[in-house]
Amino acid sequence: MSDTIAAISTPAGEGGISVIRVSGADSIEAVDRIFSFKGKLRDVPSHTVHYGHIVAPDTGERVEEALVTVMRSPRSFTTEDVVEVSCHGGLIAVKKVLDLVLEQNVRLAEPGEFTKRAFLNGRIDLAQAEAVIDLIRAKSDRAYKIALRQVEGTLSKQVKQLRHRLVELMAHIEVNIDYPEHDVEELTNAYIEDKCKEALADLERLLRTAEQGKILREGIVTAIVGRPNVGKSSLLNALAQENKAIVTDIPGTTRDVIEEYVNLNGIPLKLLDTAGLRETEDIVERIGVERSRNALTEADLIILVINRGEPLHEDEKQLIEQVRDKQSIVVLNKSDLPLAADIGYVEARFPPERIVSMSVKEEEGLDRLGKAIADLFFGGRLEMNDLTYVSNVRHIHLLKSAMKALEEALEAVDRRIPIDMIQIDISRAWESLGELVGDTAHESLIDQIFSQFCLGK
Repeated sequence: MSDTIAAISTPAGEGGISVIRVSGADSIEAVDRIFSFKGKLRDVPSHTVHYGHIVAPDTGERVEEALVTVMRSPRSFTTEDVVEVSCHGGLIAVKKVLDLVLEQNVRLAEPGEFTKRAFLNGRIDLAQAEAVIDLIRAKSDRAYKIALRQVEGTLSKQVKQLRHRLVELMAHIEVNIDYPEHDVEELTNAYIEDKCKEALADLERLLRTAEQGKILREGIVTAIVGRPNVGKSSLLNALAQENKAIVTDIPGTTRDVIEEYVNLNGIPLKLLDTAGLRETEDIVERIGVERSRNALTEADLIILVINRGEPLHEDEKQLIEQVRDKQSIVVLNKSDLPLAADIGYVEARFPPERIVSMSVKEEEGLDRLGKAIADLFFGGRLEMNDLTYVSNVRHIHLLKSAMKALEEALEAVDRRIPIDMIQIDISRAWESLGELVGDTAHESLIDQIFSQFCLGK
């Protein structure tokens, strides 16, 4: 990591400012050669900002007006010398500045390379690095808070404490292997059993929130289904708080699956507004209906919208039978109209907490829908204060692997298997937890994780 890297850290396009980040041993000298101000960057204190102009060294031409921030090692994100150049936003301005930086023996950074350097230099561990992605991609306040806690190291701290206890257990076993004359088998087995059970309890506590954490991280894929003109697109627009879908009195307006992320009572939903499910001769609408049926199989949650102001159609009865055993909620829409639908038919097939009466047009009942979703996926409660949510699929897999290894160690104790064999299972659990925080992760895994980052992060 002796080379110096640079990349644009702000999104491409027009904006107030763009920021170019430079990191490495030569970052200050490299920017110093193209930055003109009253002084030299090599002489300024760390964590100071300086106004001046970016100048082409060969011609002396002023290229841009800029603010340059200097952060000296080790007090920076990467722990290396870091310089950030803030210039006018826009494709041309920032490209000209970046090109000049790269001409100073600086190479373009790979995706996620700044965060990778922070990890390799020991500033953060792998779990914290992955949480940086979650922080950037968070789609709700709760998801953001979970990611922020993990960036701060709440999960890593618990995993490292657990690994430390497993190391102490393995050391105890190793002593008994080396000095068998001092070993009392019953006491050693009881000690191993107690420590394994303690570790298992900690892992179970972490995994207890895994499903909720995964939902908060990725969102609930939600298919809004129903017959044409019952209010599906109106519901999507009400949840999104803008007109994302065309709403008319003409049945069959929606011809394709429309996707939109929304935040309902702190729960992120990836909404799929589907074409109305009905038999049709229109070839385009028929394709949309087929895609809607596919969305039914892929969704985590199905919201079946029924117009309570009309009698139940045979198609709706078939839909009810199709989704009743899935994660589904029935929305009885148009509560402002006189009741005409056979509510008894619906109530006989869904529990009351999965039936929501509302008027999408008046935006009345959205809170009840949010509560119904929270009841269905979170048992009505979404803790935030003291719980460490495990939301990353890789983390969940590794925690489960550690649990399985410790369960096998307990089984081995019960079967009176020699302790050196039991130690193998405990070592497997220790290694799985080490892979979670990056202590025992392979280089290929590390490269794969950081390749998911955006350029400049």
